[in-house]
Amino acid sequence: MGKEDRQYENKGSFSDHDISEKHAEMAMALFRKGYNCSQAVFLAFYDECGLDFDSAARLSSSFGAGMGRLREVCGAVTGMFMVAGLLYGYTDPEDQNGKAEHYERIQVLAKAFEDKNQTIICRELLGLEEGKDSPVPALRTAEYYRSRPCEDLVGMAAAMIEEYIAVQKTQNQE
Repeated sequence: MGKEDRQYENKGSFSDHDISEKHAEMAMALFRKGYNCSQAVFLAFYDECGLDFDSAARLSSSFGAGMGRLREVCGAVTGMFMVAGLLYGYTDPEDQNGKAEHYERIQVLAKAFEDKNQTIICRELLGLEEGKDSPVPALRTAEYYRSRPCEDLVGMAAAMIEEYIAVQKTQNQE
């Protein structure tokens, strides 16, 4: 992991940086429109990731509700990971250092989310029992939005990756 990643990890607080929260607001609005949690986070960054909106929506569509409603890793977290992969990921399968640095980056982002929420697992965030869920998504009603933390988690994940990007840009300018 690079020096800039360690500085991000050691900051411990997301309030230390002045970020616009543009992406967090956009992700939450996308979630309210009906996009799943992974799509909402990823789509908030689609243009910065070099993708068109429809391709980004399709790419991230499988990861909602803890990966296809399996209730595993939170979709907001996987959306954050996809942004990190497109912006900072490795491409050479022989690049062991690049792989290790990227995996460490992902673990830093996961820990930041976990530190705020005690877990990155969808079913635990929602207080659900073990096991996969029905493949049929719940209807997005007013009660749905009131009873689930998903919109806030989407905003939080988008703000986290937005700040991570800002820290990287700052470090690269120094």
